[in-house]
Amino acid sequence: GRRTQLLKGLPATSTVEENAAAGVSVYDFNVTVSPLSSEDVEILPTIVNSNPLTEAFDIESKGALEYRVVTTGNPVLDYETMPKSFDLQIFVEDTTGRTDLNILTIRVTDKKEHPVFRGNMAIQTLTIYVLEGTPPERIYQVDAADPENAKLKYSLLPATVPFLITESGAIFSTKEFDYEKDPHCYFLNVTVTDPDGLNSTRTVNINIININDERPYFTTKQRIYRISEEQSPGTIVANITAKDPDDEDSPSRLFYSIQSSNRYFSINPSTGVLQVTGRIDRDALPLRLHPNISLTVRVEDSPSNGQASEMEITIIVDDINDNPPECNPSAFRKEANENTPPGTFLVDLRNYCKDIDVDLSNNQFNFTGLSGFGSNNFALESTVSGRLVMTGNIDLENPANPKIEIYTLTVRVQDTAHPNYSSKYPFNIFFYNIIYIYIRIKPLNEFFPVFSNLSYVFNVSEITKVGSSIGRVHATDKDWPPTLITYSIVAGGGTKDYTNIFWISPTKGDVRILARLDYETTQKHIFIVQASDQEKSTTASVTVNVLEVNDEEPVCSPNFYSFQIPVSLAVGTNINGFRIECQDRDSDPRSFRYFINEGNENNHFTFSPRAGSNVSQLILASQFDYESGLDTSWIYSLRVYITDDNLLSVRDKTTHLIKTGVVTLSIRVIPNPTTAITTTPGFTVVTQRENLYSASAWYVPFVITLGGLLLLGVLGFLGVLLVTWARTHCPPAGKARGTPRINIPEKKKSNKEVVVTVTKLNTVFDGEARDPVTGRMYEFNTRSGARRWKKSSEPLQPALVGQVMPSATENRGQGADRAETASKKEPSEKRKELTAATKPAAKPSAGQSETPG
Repeated sequence: GRRTQLLKGLPATSTVEENAAAGVSVYDFNVTVSPLSSEDVEILPTIVNSNPLTEAFDIESKGALEYRVVTTGNPVLDYETMPKSFDLQIFVEDTTGRTDLNILTIRVTDKKEHPVFRGNMAIQTLTIYVLEGTPPERIYQVDAADPENAKLKYSLLPATVPFLITESGAIFSTKEFDYEKDPHCYFLNVTVTDPDGLNSTRTVNINIININDERPYFTTKQRIYRISEEQSPGTIVANITAKDPDDEDSPSRLFYSIQSSNRYFSINPSTGVLQVTGRIDRDALPLRLHPNISLTVRVEDSPSNGQASEMEITIIVDDINDNPPECNPSAFRKEANENTPPGTFLVDLRNYCKDIDVDLSNNQFNFTGLSGFGSNNFALESTVSGRLVMTGNIDLENPANPKIEIYTLTVRVQDTAHPNYSSKYPFNIFFYNIIYIYIRIKPLNEFFPVFSNLSYVFNVSEITKVGSSIGRVHATDKDWPPTLITYSIVAGGGTKDYTNIFWISPTKGDVRILARLDYETTQKHIFIVQASDQEKSTTASVTVNVLEVNDEEPVCSPNFYSFQIPVSLAVGTNINGFRIECQDRDSDPRSFRYFINEGNENNHFTFSPRAGSNVSQLILASQFDYESGLDTSWIYSLRVYITDDNLLSVRDKTTHLIKTGVVTLSIRVIPNPTTAITTTPGFTVVTQRENLYSASAWYVPFVITLGGLLLLGVLGFLGVLLVTWARTHCPPAGKARGTPRINIPEKKKSNKEVVVTVTKLNTVFDGEARDPVTGRMYEFNTRSGARRWKKSSEPLQPALVGQVMPSATENRGQGADRAETASKKEPSEKRKELTAATKPAAKPSAGQSETPG
């Protein structure tokens, strides 16, 4: 906004007195607004800053546009300790956006204040105690101060009291007091005055304390007392009395106390009554060994620094029958095998029970009240001994037996003498303790598990899903309590491909299949299951009959074929001599039906026969007609379906499972050519030599090496024998000749090489099919019949009319790659190639190629 003179009366200077209360007006001012405004301000006058910073001031409205600066009382202004001047910046803005900022200077003025007392006299009336017989001395120093640090003057009233105060504020007594003659208490008014006549007054109470000079004496003559143990707190043991010669004419004010270490008794400090305060247990240490308690009683005529006398008393503690016999543990757990003979010892209770009472007459106890369900099988030999023995023969499998595995017995152990428990156990109405005895009858594993059947037979369809339950075996055990029986397969249940094709639930006996069943491979599975109770086991045989289901699809060879036919091919011709041969592992050869489901436009193609045979030929059913426009497609992709339902009736076809095989045929129709183009296929012969070694045939060099070493050893041994025989039967030769009689030729290790010849031909393979034996895909030439295995990454590329053969350079490169690939084949394939390579090389001819199978 625009800066305009809005604050009328500012800047200005004002004063305020120190210690001013909250709300005291300091300065008044007005706000003038523009005629264009609405006679109001947008932002009220506000203290936006101060120097120094303070919150001691605020602005209040007096009405209309009049305002005043007032004190807040927080903090209270103090001339002596705070800044003496404050500059307040006041800001205002009217509704038209005009603003003004001016300064109000406030000066704090000093104010005369009363003197103040400090210390104890500042907050309360002071009480001073003076002992009688004390000589005159200073008894207290008054502490006062003036806010303006002026010198103070002290005075004392009334003037008749035997006390005076000095200029420094020290109060002195002026005489030696006698408690019996002088007043016992004095009230003094102490006044402090500043030079301006301002003063403050406080009251001081002075009490004279009496002292005694005579020792009190005991009037009680008895020194030995006897009480029983376990007395309740507050029981009076003795009443100790004494007198003070200083108080012969009035009741003595004496104070009693016990000086010796003590936790059992206390004495009333005013009356001298000795009573029980702590538990007195004669049966616990130290009273068990030392039942006499000695106490030193002291009497004083003053709480401190008085005259005193002492005397010693003895208290004898007597034993009572206050402890029942206790057993540790109070519960016993024992085990006994079932069929344990009667008379077998189980436990001696007396070894675990005791009575801690000191006197012999109070610590005798016996055992009674053997009870509990089945307690007739047990007995105590005597009430004194506490020996527990068996009296019955417990057989858990006996039908007459209640089949209790754990017997809970109780025995009472109680004092022989009359008990006195009321002091120690006020709510115990029973004078005995209960012993709990838990006897577990340990079962014996006497019986073998028994299967519900000696053998089990399950009939299972071969298309049952893996993981399905096919049956359940069950075994029982006569032992009680029933033991957990676990089931397992211990023999059988496997094939050459799977170690186990069945699984049995260890707890339920549920039998499930882990692999697909195949009727054509195995019609029956027999395995042995075992039921075990962890110690004993039994077995049963399980026979699984696999039920035949038509779950095999017809497999036809080839399942893919691609060829070319001329447009003028005669109707009824077997196309390229093609025939399809199908097999089905679970169907009769007469059960096949053939029909073309897709791609047979204008029904040019059909199969003969259409049903009833596993061999069928592809026949041209109608002539092609491209001239009239009836036929437009030159490539036909036929999808042939072969089903195995030919021998089923119409009604059976709706219920039986029917499987379908699929064969795909690609037929290219070739127009009548105008010019015959003769193409001679080129070929490249690549010869590669290498020493053959297969990592999987590691044993071959090992066997050869081992055989060679053995052969060398035998030959060496024979040579030694031959030399020995020659020396024995032939005369020795002259040394001049220097030639041995036998020349052993040096054996040289032959380095065999196998020559591998790899021929790469550029024959065009325009068809592909699946080998029915190995299941692998292979490619073939529809004209020459040449075949080769198809690589998984190679798509089928039909032959094109007028295809250009690769150059010799490319053929050589491809041949080298082919040779390198051939060297990495599996050992089984390499052995086949080796067999072919060892045959005499024939002159390559057109169409020659590697033939699968």
